[in-house]
Amino acid sequence: MNQPTDTPMPTATVEMEVPFHDVDMMEVAWHGHYVRYLEIARCKLLDMLDYNYPQMRESGYAWPVIDLRLRYAGPARFGQRIAVTARLREWENRLKLDYVIRDVESGKRLTRGYSVQVAVGLEDGEMLLASPPVLRERLTRWQAEQTLIHANDSPDSPSDTRGTP
Repeated sequence: MNQPTDTPMPTATVEMEVPFHDVDMMEVAWHGHYVRYLEIARCKLLDMLDYNYPQMRESGYAWPVIDLRLRYAGPARFGQRIAVTARLREWENRLKLDYVIRDVESGKRLTRGYSVQVAVGLEDGEMLLASPPVLRERLTRWQAEQTLIHANDSPDSPSDTRGTP
């Protein structure tokens, strides 16, 4: 389910340089390393909610990735500065995040994709069909903070944290 357009949704961007140990002999980042790049952006987004992996474990849930899709539109090359953006799209029954990897200099999109994670109880190993209240509480708190921060924003200057239609 998509969020209403006026609901702030967290978005996080990290910039990094493609390291030598991630590239093949053609100096192109190996496709599997993109998953690690997405993970770095996802962790930054989860930090914004104060619900990264340590907090997930403390709350009694693991959040394994059950689906991951990537579409490679262009190569990331050795030494290239890239920006990886993660955006929370769904959270009620699962965590679904969208990702975009862009070249920092040109802004050209190199990769896009998404991941899906579900809550699994650490004690019983059972998958939940709805996200646990702790996630809802963290997201609601973050959204309330964002609403206060953007209360004085002009309606003509959209925020990066606003949901998509």
